[in-house]
Amino acid sequence: MLSRILAAFLIALAPYTYHFPRDHFAHDGYRTEWWYFTGHLRASNGRRFGYELTFFRIALEPRASQWQARQSKWYAYQLYPAHFAITDEADRTFVYSETFARDALGQGFAAANRLYVDANGWTLTGSGAERPVMHLHAAHAGEALDLALSSIKPPAIHGIGGISRKGSCGSCASHYYSFTRLSTTGTLVLGGVRYSVDGISWMDHEYGSDELQRNQSGWDWYSIQLNDGREVMLYRLRQKDGTTTPQSSGSLIARDGATTYLPLSTFTIASTATWTSPHTGARYPSSWRIHVRGVTAELELIPAVSDQELVDATGTTYWEGAVDVRDARTHAPLGVGYVELTGYASALAL
Repeated sequence: MLSRILAAFLIALAPYTYHFPRDHFAHDGYRTEWWYFTGHLRASNGRRFGYELTFFRIALEPRASQWQARQSKWYAYQLYPAHFAITDEADRTFVYSETFARDALGQGFAAANRLYVDANGWTLTGSGAERPVMHLHAAHAGEALDLALSSIKPPAIHGIGGISRKGSCGSCASHYYSFTRLSTTGTLVLGGVRYSVDGISWMDHEYGSDELQRNQSGWDWYSIQLNDGREVMLYRLRQKDGTTTPQSSGSLIARDGATTYLPLSTFTIASTATWTSPHTGARYPSSWRIHVRGVTAELELIPAVSDQELVDATGTTYWEGAVDVRDARTHAPLGVGYVELTGYASALAL
């Protein structure tokens, strides 16, 4: 049944040429898609915050498969979950919320002709340019974000031939690019207190139809923004037998935006500690030493807060957290980053 469903969607295949701004918009022909933002913000009083805001698009069926008789305001063929989190580094606290929209009744929407995503009033909008000025808005209870983001670098294209490999099969891939250094300004509300903030953000946009396979349990993903103006993205897909998927890879982005592909053989990641969630009992790696070809220093990643675990209503549990990046030998500060750990509470399926 699943293979028949996937056969109705587009598959991420090489060669693929990106066309911006078009590829910033929604791609309804693919089964899954997300626009993912993380960042490090500082208030005028010096208080530091991390944030995550992610919009997902999940197709229940291809648009072309709808019958005319199904054109009802209640009918949905797309789901739009969204996750929002704030890390308060001063108080060492972490809060998160989620919303879950369908395209029925106007709850959720992702435009194919402009940069506009909406999930129950949480929004991503942007200008029509290769490097759009983007705006983020999310609010729940006493927490909110209203941010403007602009990139000083062109999009960083990950993988080879326009696709990012996730396994050995022909369809095990996605189209994946990032804005790795976004100048960010705006307001953040935490516990009902409003802060004027600025800082830097990272944006991933990824779309495909057959990313994870049955023998894979999840992934470890790292975004690193170095103080010298370079960035590193790494992902390590984990097999259920404890090994690493050989197609795991990364990118090194130079100061001028040039992107170098990093196969698995060009980097090492070693966890130096663990953290056990008091909420789910899941045991996560916590703190890492990373060596990347082209980066002289061995990098040490330290979580800003140990507990940055999200548990959403669909049962997907993962750790998504702000980290400080240091020289592993001297402990001198080298930058900031974000780490995402999936499949530790239970095997993740897309």
